[in-house]
Amino acid sequence: MAMYGCGGYGGGYGGSSTFVLIVVLFILLIIVGASFY
Repeated sequence: MAMYGCGGYGGGYGGSSTFVLIVVLFILLIIVGASFY
């Protein structure tokens, strides 16, 4: 979560921002899946 303040989204779309996007999507999938159970 500390990557948000370190220019993860604002500092250009490099490899780190893509990794953060995948992690956020994965967390959203877990939350949506847990809500159905």
